Parts: sequence; structure tokens; C-alpha cells
Amino acid sequence: MTNMKSNVYLLAMICLAGAFVTGCQTYKPPMASWRQGNVQDAAKQFTAQAEKNKDNKDTVIWRLEQGAALRAAGQYPESDTAFDAAEEKINSYDEKAKVSISQETGALLTTQANLPYKGRDYDKVMLNAYKALNFLQLGEPAKARVELIRASQRQQDAEENNKRRIAQTEEAAEKLKEAKDDQGKPIKGADKGKEMADKAKADPNFTQQVKTNYGFLDGFQAKTNYVNPFVYYLDALFFLTANTGRSDLERARDSFRFTLGSIGENKFIKQDLEMMDQVLQGTPIPPTTYVIFETGCAPIRNQIRIDIPLFLVGVQKVPYIGAAFPTLKFQEGQLSSLNVGAGGTNETTALLSSMDSVVGQAFKDELPTIITKTLISTAVKAAAAYGVSKKMEKQDALTKFLMDLLLSALQASVNIADTRTWNTLPKEFQFCRIPTPLDRKLELSGPGGMSKLEVTVGDGTVNLIYVKSTSATNALMVTQIKLK
Repeated sequence: MTNMKSNVYLLAMICLAGAFVTGCQTYKPPMASWRQGNVQDAAKQFTAQAEKNKDNKDTVIWRLEQGAALRAAGQYPESDTAFDAAEEKINSYDEKAKVSISQETGALLTTQANLPYKGRDYDKVMLNAYKALNFLQLGEPAKARVELIRASQRQQDAEENNKRRIAQTEEAAEKLKEAKDDQGKPIKGADKGKEMADKAKADPNFTQQVKTNYGFLDGFQAKTNYVNPFVYYLDALFFLTANTGRSDLERARDSFRFTLGSIGENKFIKQDLEMMDQVLQGTPIPPTTYVIFETGCAPIRNQIRIDIPLFLVGVQKVPYIGAAFPTLKFQEGQLSSLNVGAGGTNETTALLSSMDSVVGQAFKDELPTIITKTLISTAVKAAAAYGVSKKMEKQDALTKFLMDLLLSALQASVNIADTRTWNTLPKEFQFCRIPTPLDRKLELSGPGGMSKLEVTVGDGTVNLIYVKSTSATNALMVTQIKLK
């Protein structure tokens, strides 16, 4: 009778474990409409998801997606509201003296996907940059100024934030030594989690798997860590055209120089710097049209499995030995460039900022911490599972079988990589500048005349033509901002 009750109890636990597995799926945003260029539908879909997740661990990422989709759909006030909600949540995390170590330690026993998404540094920079663009398109330059100053500060803070993340991981690993279950008993293997993870990282088989799966990151050698040149260029254009005095003009010149230093030789920025010298001497800005081109989609995160050498962590026989890690998948199918024709002159947009590189470099910097956390988590859970299995050796065959199923289900339920990332960012920002033609007519097209479109430039002295394309097969989305 006792065995029957135990078996019924185990069956109930397995059912609960199955439900838990279902509830712990990785982040999967609805991207079909977005990639097809149907930004109105995409905005509705992301808004629905953002409202559904308005107060949980995924609030920030859904609000970022919502803000970008609403912005692309031309709903600038609504976009700002979404970005404000994301920023409020981000700031509430940042204002804490440090990340809750108890949360970090708990995640080492379950999964990193259970932690709140707090926004990566490039998320925060782009959030403020997009808010600045929204305000410019709404004719509110004073508010745009505030957002650009915030974006610049976030770029400066990024390196220190990376150091802080590493320190928090080490502290959380140390706290594992004190980890206890809900009955107040020490969790088996937790006290040696960091030691076991270090042994696993030194194993040749494991290091080879890491090299095989992440070798693509070797190609990311950012000239300046944590920098998005697009944001500095936007900063330069704003403080050039909305300047309130010489200090703003000097800031604009510095931002142009920083952009040039970040992306290398570029004729457009050299022209900007030559113009800046003249403007600083009192010469008016000549009629100029700038074109910024957002093309394609940013990398997404997928989940991969890497086997852990469990003999190194003191476990010989457990029902589940794979560990889930995130990886980047780069998106293709974008327009490679934009041709801009004006008054007999033709220019092709040049690369300003590769979000593949920005995201890839950030992922590369984050990877050692991801590996450490995942190895600790896997080692602790494997040791705990092994301990339970040992205790069940004297049970009858059915009870042992059911317990193995339960352990497998529970291990799988927490063996999930954190695949949350801002999917609606572009793959690249490109740009060019041209003297505004007398007839104010521009012809935009992709390579080979794809997606051809004629645009009439507004009546400003300095205008920004903002062009977006999520795929080479979609029509160009064009908006204008009168900078001066």
C-alpha cells in the first residue's frame, strides 16, 4: 500500500514536471510580419505580447520589441510610451546597489532564463537613440537632446557594467556554498559547484565543443568595445543642427571624429568634418540632405546542446547530461546597400554601424560568464539528481523507473538557455550625405534598381531621410526629419 501511494505521488510529480517544462519555453517573438515588412501587424502583435508580459521577468524585452515595432509603424507617441516602460524597468534594476545575489544564486540552481531580462548595454543605448529619433519626428528637439545625452552616457558606462557582471557571477558562485533546500538542508553538490565547473572548463573535450560552436566569434574584433557608431553620428547631426552655442558645435565635431575613429576611412564623415571647421568659423551650414538606412534584422539567439564531462564533477550516472547554451544566428536576405540619386549625382550608402558586430562583440564578452553559470548549474543539478538516484537504488523497479522519469523531466525543465534578445533591431545602419538638389528630388533604390522609390525632400536647410527595410523583397519605408 505504501509503495502504491508512493507511485501515485511520483506520477503526480511527473505530471507537474511536465507542466513546468511547458511553462519554461524559450523566448519566441512573432517575427513573420516584421520580416515581411508588415510593420502595422507586427506592432499589434508585439503590443499584445508586451501587455501580456507587462509585469514579469520578460517585461523589458517585450517593451523594447513593442517600441521598435510601433516606431516603424509611425506611431511615435505610442513607441515612446513603450520605451518609457522598458526604461523605467531597466532603471529600477540599475538603481539597485547590485543585482540580487540570492536571485543569481537561485538561477544557478534552475536556469538563467528565469532571471529578469534587465536589458543589455546596447539595448539601453539604442532605446535612448530611438526615443531621440521619435522626439525629432514629433518636433520636440529639447527632449531629443536629453535622450542623446543619456545614450552617450550609457555607452560610457558599458565597460564598467561588464566588469560588474563578472564580479556578480563570482559572488553568486560563492553563495552556492550556503544554498539550502526548502527544508533548510544543504543542497548536495552546491558547495562544490564552482570547483566542479572549473574542472569541466579545463577538459579538452569540452573546450573543443566550445571552440566548434563559438569559433565564429573570433571574427569580432571591435576597434572600440561597447560602441555603436550610429548613435555617435546621430549625436553629431543633432548637436550640429540644434546647437545653442559653441559648446554644442564642439560636441558635434567630437562626435563626428569619434564616429570616424570607430568605422575607419569614410568620405562622408570627412566632408562633415570639413564642414564643421567652416561652421565653427561662422560659415552657415549649406543645404544638405542626410540619408540613414536601416537594413535587415539583427541576430537572434538559438539554443544549442553541449555535453558536459560529468565524470569531472563527481557524477558517474545521471539521467540527463546535456547542457543548453545560447548561440547567435545571423539573419540574411537584406538589401546590401541603398543607391541615392539626386540632380545627376549618385551615392551609395556606406556602413555606419553593424548591429551584427555590436551584438556579436557583446555576446563574445558575455560568453565566459554564460559558460561559467551554465556549468555550475549543470554540475549542481547533476549532483543533486545523482544523490536522489542513489537513494532510490533499494526501491522497487517501478518506483525507480518513475523517479528516473521525474528527474529527467525536472532536469529538462531547467536545462534551458536564455535566448532573449532584441530581435527588431536592424542588421546594419548605413548612411550617406549629399548637397540638397535644387529640385529637391531624390531617387532611392536597392542594388540593380530594386525597391525604387522617388522622394521629395522637405523645405529644411538640413534634412534627414530615414529609410527602413527588413528584407530585400519589401518596399522601402521612408520618413523625413527636418533637422534645421
